[in-house]
Amino acid sequence: MSRRRVKWLAVFRTPVGASSAVLLALMFALAVFGPILWGEAASEFDTGAIQQGPSAEHLLGTDQLGRDIFHRVLVATRLSLELALLSTAIGLVIGTILGTAPTVLPRRLGRTVTAAVNIAVAIPGLLLALFFAVIFGVGTSGAVLAIALAGAPSFARLTQTLAASVAGRDFVSAARVAGVGRVRLLTRHILPNIGEPLVVSGTIGAGNALLAFAGLSFLGIGVQAPDYDWGRLLSEGLDRIYINPGAALAPGIAVVIAGLAFNLFGETVAAVVGVRTPSRKTGPRPAPVTRDAAAVDSGPGEPILAVENLRVAFPGRSGWTTPVRGVGFTVHPGESVGVVGESGSGKSLTALALSRLIETPGVVSADRLEFAGTPLLTTSERELRTLLGTSMAMVFQDPMTSFNPTMRVGRQLAEVSRHHQGLPRRAAFARAVDRLRAVRVPGAERRARQYPHEFSGGMRQRAMIGMGLMGDPRLVIADEPTTALDVTVQRQVLRLLAEVRAAKRAAILLISHDITVVAQTCDRILVMYAGRIVEDLPTGDLFTAPRHPYTRALLAAVPDMETDRDRELAVIPGRPPEPDRMPVGCAFAPRCPVADDRCREEDPVLGRIANAHRVACWHPADAEPPRVTALVSAEHDRAATVNPAGGGA
Repeated sequence: MSRRRVKWLAVFRTPVGASSAVLLALMFALAVFGPILWGEAASEFDTGAIQQGPSAEHLLGTDQLGRDIFHRVLVATRLSLELALLSTAIGLVIGTILGTAPTVLPRRLGRTVTAAVNIAVAIPGLLLALFFAVIFGVGTSGAVLAIALAGAPSFARLTQTLAASVAGRDFVSAARVAGVGRVRLLTRHILPNIGEPLVVSGTIGAGNALLAFAGLSFLGIGVQAPDYDWGRLLSEGLDRIYINPGAALAPGIAVVIAGLAFNLFGETVAAVVGVRTPSRKTGPRPAPVTRDAAAVDSGPGEPILAVENLRVAFPGRSGWTTPVRGVGFTVHPGESVGVVGESGSGKSLTALALSRLIETPGVVSADRLEFAGTPLLTTSERELRTLLGTSMAMVFQDPMTSFNPTMRVGRQLAEVSRHHQGLPRRAAFARAVDRLRAVRVPGAERRARQYPHEFSGGMRQRAMIGMGLMGDPRLVIADEPTTALDVTVQRQVLRLLAEVRAAKRAAILLISHDITVVAQTCDRILVMYAGRIVEDLPTGDLFTAPRHPYTRALLAAVPDMETDRDRELAVIPGRPPEPDRMPVGCAFAPRCPVADDRCREEDPVLGRIANAHRVACWHPADAEPPRVTALVSAEHDRAATVNPAGGGA
């Protein structure tokens, strides 16, 4: 059974969802079969039974032409539902367009649209409906347009609020940085994430539209004879309400029941709406600007991850921008590799490229990009889905934005096993509880039924690691896993990664801004700057023989217990270059104290200067390492007791 079908079946698992679904099903069945079964009886004139009261032959009596009122109420279901749904759909589409216009249009024009929507929302909907009904004229078509346009401002205001809240999320900002266009940003990232409240609002709008149509038809400016809906029947029965109450109450009760069914069903169906749209294959794109390939360190045995000349490029107005330029490295089973560098150095983009998470229009290319012996760029997505879903785990920087806030944690973990391993629902949930228990989440079974906001920051990060363990990970990519956590929780998370490494012999690729955190955890460190690896060295050499000026500057910027508090903290002067304004020669030359003319004219290639030590610099530094060495070395020694995985591969 497909995941989507399972989600739709979840609507019927609650009493409210089941009862409202039954009501809607009965109404739609009545709308389809009512005119067929009772259409003739509802239109049949009986001059001998004009305006009779309820009887065995006529349950609700007859009207002024002798027609059966009960049959007419049943037959009117079709037109009432059709008009309500049509006007709601039109209003929702118009409102969504108006609400998302500020995201796509230029700022000034977007503000104009927002101001117009705010003015329209301030006007009562009934007045708007009457206003538009006068403009479009009396009749069914005019009433549909009037109610649709009257409801559009509320949909637009809701869409604006939701779109603004989602537009500020990290993943949308990342998409903007990645070069995603405005229209694709809207359709791919914003609309799918605001679907739930829009659907709830749409179902409520359908109930409101039923009432609005009843009101317009009651006033005589809606549905016209010989057609009839519940509102017109209510108007006809109101004249004799004291003689035959059923003639007026029956269509009114029908409107109330229909509105209630739509509202209740909307609350449950919202859980299955707003799913991510499937990615679509695109045609070939122009080749991005490339750099010199970085040599790959083969190392002992076959690597679990081999990267050579990896490039990530995005199109821009002036051509292709390449924020990741010729990255190359290997990771072997059981090895822990750290990636450090300032913000914008390409660390996270590299991780996303390895995980096949770079979205269109980004382009990933490489001379070699293999995981577990499988080429990631030439293998089809269907074949890679199981491999990456079970053998590669991704621990994101902020688990609060990585977990779906509307789904329970256990259910999100269980999705991995259901999707990639084909486990039934109960077995997948049991495995999720077991994985939460494995990452030391107390009360795992109870916690699995909680939502992400009920977890603390450290507990969410453990749950994220547990999600990675739902499969059989051979590589764990941890992108800033200790950000915004206190030092005690940081140590617990790092200890947990080390235990996963020891138990599974899984390789770890740890990305961090904190060079001391990486030094405590990893066997080898990759220092990235401006989209390239400028130094690749064992952790021991980091403290005794850092060769690149950038590596030494990063170490010097780390304060220790002996740092003079009366002096300003050490910083690296200047700022990294923009990806689309990369200088000729070494990218670090404008900030480097030892740069010369050759550095400004020629870009150094990452080359080996010692065993397992590579550096991209024309003047590898041989000076004494920074004073922070003693402190970091001591922390590294203490971390050896935390890291049961021991040395490298």
